[in-house]
Amino acid sequence: MRKIKEVLRLKWERGLSNRQVALACGISRPTVREYLRRFAEAGLSWPLPEDLGESRLEQLLFPPPPDLPAHARVVPDWHRVKEELRGKHVTLFLIWQEYREAHPEGYQYSWFCENYRAWQGKLDMVMRQDHRAGEKLFVDYAGQTVPVIDRNTGEIREAQIFVAVLGASNYSYAEPTWSQTLPDWIGSHIRAFEFFGGVPELVVPDNLKSGVTKAHRYDPDLNPTYQDMAAHTVWPLSPHDPENPGTRPRWRVAC
Repeated sequence: MRKIKEVLRLKWERGLSNRQVALACGISRPTVREYLRRFAEAGLSWPLPEDLGESRLEQLLFPPPPDLPAHARVVPDWHRVKEELRGKHVTLFLIWQEYREAHPEGYQYSWFCENYRAWQGKLDMVMRQDHRAGEKLFVDYAGQTVPVIDRNTGEIREAQIFVAVLGASNYSYAEPTWSQTLPDWIGSHIRAFEFFGGVPELVVPDNLKSGVTKAHRYDPDLNPTYQDMAAHTVWPLSPHDPENPGTRPRWRVAC
């Protein structure tokens, strides 16, 4: 069930912004905008009539599409959809909204997503990779930053998001840092190892300058500090373990 009434209440009765409404309802801001747009187009006003239930409200805002034969509906250009998805902050939902604005009689969002993924599955060749437990840790920064607001000054700073994922289990660690510079890069690795409780055989970064000085398919040049960390024994075993005296084998960086 859509949270239409709650969105309208928070927006018009409580005076919250679209962002605040989205956070409170656990939905996206585009969804909030879509509800408000449909509410306005339906000619409704707040407060709603007492006898207008949630189901009836949903029918007014989301009427069933006209019963058109399949050949009368416009099929999206999937190649164009794929290219648009390369853009920053572009999602299937946003592209579908543009599609429906241009073709009001077009297909619903569920059909749009299902058929795009089916088309994409036929197009892309995927190589399956098998990872042994504890073998590889993939590290990189997320493409998007996160705004951090200073509660005292109101200043907004963009935080970088470091992400480390174990290949076999997809068990993940993420943290924000102020930059992608070498100190933050190394520090994030150390905290990730502490979170996982150990180190893998291989750490696999992308060609980030803080880690890889010169990219090469077979023989990349690593940043000396990053290489030194790779040569260091990071995780000593428990001294009371008689089967494993000393430390774990040193890990290395694979590019």
